[in-house]
Amino acid sequence: MIQQSLPIEEVPVDSSHIDERPNFMRRFWQSGMTKLGIVLLLMLVLFSFVGPLLYRHSAITSNLLATDASPSAQFPLGTDSVGHNVLAQLMVGGQSSLEVGFAAAIVAMLFGTLYGMISGMAGGWLDVVMMRIVDILLSIPSIFILLFLNVVFQPNIIIMILVLASTAWLGVSRLVRAEVMTTKNQLFVEAAHALGVRVIRVMVRYLLPNIIGTVLVAATFQVADAILAMAGLSFLGLGLPPPTPNWGGMLSDGMNYMFQNSWWLIYPPGLCILVAQVSINLIGDGLRNAIETRER
Repeated sequence: MIQQSLPIEEVPVDSSHIDERPNFMRRFWQSGMTKLGIVLLLMLVLFSFVGPLLYRHSAITSNLLATDASPSAQFPLGTDSVGHNVLAQLMVGGQSSLEVGFAAAIVAMLFGTLYGMISGMAGGWLDVVMMRIVDILLSIPSIFILLFLNVVFQPNIIIMILVLASTAWLGVSRLVRAEVMTTKNQLFVEAAHALGVRVIRVMVRYLLPNIIGTVLVAATFQVADAILAMAGLSFLGLGLPPPTPNWGGMLSDGMNYMFQNSWWLIYPPGLCILVAQVSINLIGDGLRNAIETRER
């Protein structure tokens, strides 16, 4: 009998994600563009979190004697119309932008993964209802949902994270559900069910390890999307309230001086947003290529 030769503790698990881990990391590091993305992201993190420790200038204190100052030795990136040090604001603004971006992606990944796994494992009418809810929400342009939630709730870092995650989890849930629908029909999962393994244990031990790569790739791109969405909301004046700086808000303020040759108010925050997008997408592409190569 199966119960005698194959105890619950020895249910065969597709362990390719474990056995090929060194090869996966080798494939991931082989790409020069992936290395470039990691270097760029690391530079942004150091600039935003270590920079303020070395460049000890306030990002929120106004210097009314040095308003609209062009870049100089005292102010490497100049000042804005109320005397804020642009370089200091750029560093501190990077903290809020990166924190919100990564945190929103993590929340979306966790909730979307749980939702998708439940839907895929349940099947039947529950799966249909859960996916129809996702389809309805996806049919609404995400910018409308973000604007509505941002107007209803007073923006702060926590609210901004939840607002961005409220739309980001939808795509993750559909992706996870599709992976679960494929994986749950494999022999090692069916063997676990035949031996009476609880559904929660099957999800955590046998399904999750086999879809975690796909989830990580999706989460990587969600970070870039969240940073860009936050910058867009801030550009529209619906981001974090003053005095908390962020790249999108700085870019929005700088656009008022587009025709006054105050380039230091426009290009630096725009460049930071661009570098963040490029670096994270390069890392995501590297992860996806490594996973697709392993699956082939």
